[in-house]
Amino acid sequence: MRRTPVGVDIAKHKFDVAVLLDNQKYKTKKFANTPSGCREFAAWLSRFGDCHVCMEATGSYSTELATYLADNNYHVSLMNPACIHSFGNTELARNKTDKSDAAMIARYCALHQPAPWFPAPLSERQLTALVRHLKNLEEMRQMEENRLEVAEAVIVPSLNEHIATLDELIRETKKRISQHIDDNPDLKRDSELLKSIPGVGEMLSSSLLAFAGNLRRFTSSKALVAYAGLNPQRCESGMFKGKSRLSKVGHGELRSALYMPAVVAGQYNVVVKDLTERLKLRGKSGKERVCAAMRKLLQLAYGVVKSGKTFNAEIPLAG
Repeated sequence: MRRTPVGVDIAKHKFDVAVLLDNQKYKTKKFANTPSGCREFAAWLSRFGDCHVCMEATGSYSTELATYLADNNYHVSLMNPACIHSFGNTELARNKTDKSDAAMIARYCALHQPAPWFPAPLSERQLTALVRHLKNLEEMRQMEENRLEVAEAVIVPSLNEHIATLDELIRETKKRISQHIDDNPDLKRDSELLKSIPGVGEMLSSSLLAFAGNLRRFTSSKALVAYAGLNPQRCESGMFKGKSRLSKVGHGELRSALYMPAVVAGQYNVVVKDLTERLKLRGKSGKERVCAAMRKLLQLAYGVVKSGKTFNAEIPLAG
């Protein structure tokens, strides 16, 4: 059964929609990226029958809309932006507007008929919201600390009061994250497995569960590494021939969460330490060694969750 292809170009405050009709013409409309805008979109979309909605995976903006549609039984696909970008290049498009991008995504949907996307379980979605909230609070606190260093004396008491408030909110949010994990048997089981890895503490285990979800859904540790954008991308042309760099086509929040734990693991986790020392002997830079440590931590995380056994440096990784 053919579904009507629908392309969505989403941004922070609004999203543009293009419905590709049988006569190869489009019906287009713009909606506010708000809960009421999502409801209006679903009501408008119902006039076109059975639809296949396709959009780029652009973090929380696309996930919230996609989750709403999936929860209301729409066929939804979330695509890697690189795939959409490559498709656009093949069309040699000269114009780039939100409206034309939505139409291009609809054409991609019609041609490739991408697989459906399903939202994570509610417990994982709530954990993701809590972890992101904690990150935002910590960023706000750091901003106030930076202001405090150069602030006039007259506003110092106000800044200190705000920092104290943020400290309390951070403590409260950390408790809520721990309680949320403890209240969910699946999350608690995987959290304990992850924390058995030296270098993976409370915060990283929570971030892994929030940003990667159930690690068992990945077919291999390589797939998880690629999901995080930590897979090396080799260049075989020009002056950079033979060089490798991170693809960074993946989950930026997950990469960010891995950085400092990887630095610590390079000192205290025997598996990661051995790896980074070998790379140092081969002349690899500090940045390259940390990136390798981040990949290794992800592989170890996949191994313990997939096997259901706590970390043991003598046991080979699960594929």
